[in-house]
Amino acid sequence: MKLLSRSEEIVLLAVWHLQDNAYGVTIRTLVSEATGHPWSIGAVYAPLYRLERKNLVRMSPGEPTPERGGRSKVYYTLTPEGKKALLRIKRVHDVLWGEAKPIQVDET
Repeated sequence: MKLLSRSEEIVLLAVWHLQDNAYGVTIRTLVSEATGHPWSIGAVYAPLYRLERKNLVRMSPGEPTPERGGRSKVYYTLTPEGKKALLRIKRVHDVLWGEAKPIQVDET
């Protein structure tokens, strides 16, 4: 099993979470909120391009909108392979976290 990079994993999960509303800005907003770290638009698009090359996401143009000067948004959806990749990632996390001892942080 070929694992994804952490940024690919986060972006792939964001696309799944956003469903029909997954485009650059909404993905960036979600991952920034989820990680507590501001992501640049390039930090979102670089993994999106890699995920598309790996056939894990598919791009599709939306309708042109006046507020974008007539340009279309590009929406992303998971392919069947992308869904399988997310399930593999979840299984790895479940196994490792399920067997991990509780984490305690000393605040001294």
